[in-house]
Amino acid sequence: MTRPTSRDVATAAGVSQATVSLVLGDKWRGRVSERTADHVRHTATELGYRPNLAARNLRLGSTRTALLVVPALTNEFFARVYTGAARIAARHGFGVVLYPSPDGTGPARDPFASARAALDGVIASSMAADTLHALATDTLPLVMLDSDPTAHTAAAHVNLAIADGMRQVTEHLLTHGHRRILHLASAVDSWTFTVRADALTALLGPHTELRTVRAPLTVDGARTATEAALTAPGARPTAIVCDDDILAAGACKAARRLGLRIPEDLSVTGFDDLALATAVEPELTTVRLPAEHVGEQGMTALLAVLEGTPWTAADIPVELVVRDSSGPAPTP
Repeated sequence: MTRPTSRDVATAAGVSQATVSLVLGDKWRGRVSERTADHVRHTATELGYRPNLAARNLRLGSTRTALLVVPALTNEFFARVYTGAARIAARHGFGVVLYPSPDGTGPARDPFASARAALDGVIASSMAADTLHALATDTLPLVMLDSDPTAHTAAAHVNLAIADGMRQVTEHLLTHGHRRILHLASAVDSWTFTVRADALTALLGPHTELRTVRAPLTVDGARTATEAALTAPGARPTAIVCDDDILAAGACKAARRLGLRIPEDLSVTGFDDLALATAVEPELTTVRLPAEHVGEQGMTALLAVLEGTPWTAADIPVELVVRDSSGPAPTP
């Protein structure tokens, strides 16, 4: 069987090929009646017609394809970013190709070094500012998500209100009387984690004690780092502020191994609000990051850039979700 063409659709529907092109190109409004448009679409479906995308792309000079670069495919946050970006892309006839940076936060190798024309633009999520020079060119627009807004390589930025999220965590713990805080920081060197650390330091007053330890973004790595911190000489912290829910899960595991109760002996907070946050016991107090909305705004920003429209948007709000892993500081 040969593949149905637009001419076949026109013949079967009893309309001109120009009408078929208008309808299937979604340019029929004001030119073709809605009844005729419905009839053409129904006929195309019945025939199993699919547009010749290669021919269309050659004609338009565009593949309508965006590349989404993420640090890892194993993190639920980036899966949600992709879902949001793909949703907006589909509404505009775009596709999104997902590409994990082989070195985490960078530098990313160009996956289309010999086929740059296969892309219309790049969206990079949670990457270091200097990792995408291979992809950021004058002919390939770059939108950066949850990344350094001062990076001049990007045509647009979409960021979360990360510092405000840390403010909400800090005020929550201070209100509950915590004055000795351990910051379980991500060992990944990226803008978003630097913002968290700087905000926490700035928000704590002179009557609080802050200690920072770094850990890889794994449960086991976080558990090991937390066990060492909690058994170190000196007064034990009453709360642990974690850069990520995965780190928080490791911190909770370490506390249980040391016989500490959460939150009676030790409060633990996370960041992201992954599914993991409600899988642990007690459920995790954490900052909810609307990852799908980040992806949606990222794709919207890229579309604006491709249309030559300046992109400006406020940081996306985040929300502290208080659950059972945090509570009043233990009495001396």
